[in-house]
Amino acid sequence: MSDAWLNKINWSGDGLVPAIAQEANSGKVLMVAWMNREAVRLTVETGHAVYWSRSRKKLWHKGEESGHTQVVKDIYLDCDEDVLLLTVEQIGGIACHTGRHHCFFKKLENKQWTVINPIIKDPKKIYNK
Repeated sequence: MSDAWLNKINWSGDGLVPAIAQEANSGKVLMVAWMNREAVRLTVETGHAVYWSRSRKKLWHKGEESGHTQVVKDIYLDCDEDVLLLTVEQIGGIACHTGRHHCFFKKLENKQWTVINPIIKDPKKIYNK
């Protein structure tokens, strides 16, 4: 199979592209992560979200530890070809490592960051740490 479709992506200098995970049924933005060529290729091949962990310097199969995987419904490339949007089904209802439904749980109110979404499951019970 040709890599022409991968070559259309405007990769950053370090070979990454930001990827937004959006819940397919609600439209809610769940998280933002990074993908390299192999992560994008594996995501397409498996139908499950695979990201690149910048801190661990390795591929990260979403849910590999937590079981909260993302089934990819569609992948979109933005107009500048430098951001991916993945519409996903979030298995288990938790996308954030903090045990919340999504990663955007702090809202700016009166110049203070306020936590507006509850923890669904204690991360210690998710990750056994």
